Parts: sequence; structure tokens; C-alpha cells
Amino acid sequence: MIPAAKPLVGDEERAAVDRVLRSGMMAQGPEVAAFEEEFSKYVGGRKCVAVNSGTSGLHMALVAAGIKSGDEVIVPSFTFAATANSVALTGATPVFVDIDPKTFNIDPAAIEAAITPRTKGIQPVHLYGLPAQMDVINEIACKHNILVFEDAAQAHLATFNGQYVGSFGIAGTFSFYPTKNITTIEGGMVITNSKKLAEHIRVLRNHGIAKSLSQRYNHGKPWDYEITEPGYNYRLDEVRSSLGLNQLKSLTQLNQRRRKAFQYYSDELKSIIGITPLTQSDSGHACHLYIIRVKKEFGLSRDKLFKKLLMRGIRTSVHYKPLSKFSTYRKYIRVGNKLENSESAYSEILSLPFYPQISKREQDLVVKCIRESNL
Repeated sequence: MIPAAKPLVGDEERAAVDRVLRSGMMAQGPEVAAFEEEFSKYVGGRKCVAVNSGTSGLHMALVAAGIKSGDEVIVPSFTFAATANSVALTGATPVFVDIDPKTFNIDPAAIEAAITPRTKGIQPVHLYGLPAQMDVINEIACKHNILVFEDAAQAHLATFNGQYVGSFGIAGTFSFYPTKNITTIEGGMVITNSKKLAEHIRVLRNHGIAKSLSQRYNHGKPWDYEITEPGYNYRLDEVRSSLGLNQLKSLTQLNQRRRKAFQYYSDELKSIIGITPLTQSDSGHACHLYIIRVKKEFGLSRDKLFKKLLMRGIRTSVHYKPLSKFSTYRKYIRVGNKLENSESAYSEILSLPFYPQISKREQDLVVKCIRESNL
């Protein structure tokens, strides 16, 4: 069986986790702080706050920036649920707009058309690791005095015009879910240039408690703390932080391996009529997923190709079902907004097996099975 994804965890990571488990300090300790400090070096020195998931990070960034009930935040219709859930959890309204049919990232023209007096934020997604058009998006945001929150869950070390994604808006959030470019099993990181916003998120992630555990011990009364506002239990623990610290050491190398595997698929698939890779790897792409479009010229539908590959031991998937198709989000769809590019993408895409340690033998088998599936 060739899996759709495969986390890469080595002996160093296992040893680091074991060391923390033996230490007895499993929460609110030095590993979290070290992980935040080290991650900052990988994103241009931004202030970093470690959290227990990418979704938690998106949610707190919005709350800390003042997004609330009555506000609107523009999001792409074609993304994972976390992008919209984080907005809905603040009480604000996620406003779905369509995607660029070439990149599947949010369409800047659709953003401009969706802005109303209630629009307070834009939350673009760097889908599959490919950066969104942040120059145009920021220009629109500046023109209308709107905040930008980047969903960089899949875009570790991705760059746009030489600048790390996640650093273009007021905040950017990364995910460390097992399928991501690095993992802490579950976890996330919020980055920002604002010291005030970072400190607010630190308070929110720890039940609204104004001082950290170490700060309270330094003052001699760890039980004596102030809760400045209702907060959340969104902390990342020491064990997962130690895993993330060691994964970071290999991130650049892992992304390079992903890029090579990405290009190999593209080279081998280009001769198959009706199979179109979504995007080509460029220097700024984090190469998180490898997506093909199964066009009618292939002679077999996407769903039938999925079943044939599964019968031959190859697991694939679809990323994603448009959010507009879920019952909980239908109330947010504006009349006349057909989201046609999202619908078209959903009917054709297939995510091929893709991970840094995938071998050419495995990729050759995937390509061979695709080629033979419509014979």
C-alpha cells in the first residue's frame, strides 16, 4: 500500500520526546519557549506564539485583533473548514469568495467585489503550499482599511517575492498536523510583527491569565494571578514542542525533497492526456500536496480513477470539498454567488501520494497505474 501521506519522525525526535517525558516538566516549560524562538528564525524574526492547533491560532489571531459579532471576514470557498470555522467562532460572518482557476488560491478580484462596510478582515489561504497573491491582496486591504490574516497552515517556508508567507498581514498561522511539512502531531504557530498582538494571544491561549507560570514563580506566588478576560486552553505542551524543535532542524531539507518529488511527478505525468498538474513547483512553493486535475479528455472520471488506484494499493484523496457545500455554511452564501471555479475544481482534483520520503519507485508505480487505468 502506498499511503497518501506519511509523517517523517526520526530517532532524534524520539529521543527528544523521551527526554521531556523523563523530566517531569510537560507543560508551560522551556521547550515551548525554545520552539517559539527557533521558529522565529525561520520566518524572518517575527514574534511567535505556539498553540495546540492551527485552528486555535487562526481563532485567537482574529479575536486578539478585535474581530467580533457583526463583522465580516472574507475567506476562500475552496479550503479546509478551519479557515471559516475560526471566523464563525468569533461571532463574525465568513464571506465566501471564489478562487483563481489556475492556482486555486483566493481570487483578488473576487475579494474586491465582496467588500461591504462590515468587512473587517481578509483571510487568504496559501493552498497546498503555493503563496497567494499577497501584493494585490494587501493593496486591496490597505485601500479599504481591512486587516489581513494569513492561513499558512500548509506553507512552511513558502515565500512570495522573497518574503516569507505569514508575515504579510497582521498575523499568520501555521499548522503542525501529522500530514504537514513538519509535525508536532497536533499543534500550530502564530506569527506577527506586533508585540501587542503576540502578548494578547499569549494571554488568550492560557485561559486569560495575564502572567505565565514562570513569571508567577519568579514573583514568589505562582497561585496569585489575574484573569484579564475569558480565554481558552489553547496551549502547546512541552512534549510536542520538543518534537517540533527537532523537526525544524530538517525543514529546509524536507522541503527540498518535496520539491524534487513534485518536479518528478510533473515530468512523468506530462505525457498523459487529460491529466493536468495544478501548479508547477517554483522557488517560493512549499510543495505541501501534489494535485492533478482529471479532465474529460482522460476518458475516466476523477471518482473512477480514485477507485482504480485504491484497488491497486494506492491511496489518494481530494483536497477539498468547497465549504459552500456544507450545511452549516449555506446560510453564509450570498445570493448570486455561484463560486463556479470552486465547484469545477472539486469535480476534477485528486491528491496523489506525496511526502518527503516518497521514492521514485513509488512515484513510478503511481504514474504507471494512472496511465493504465483508462485502458
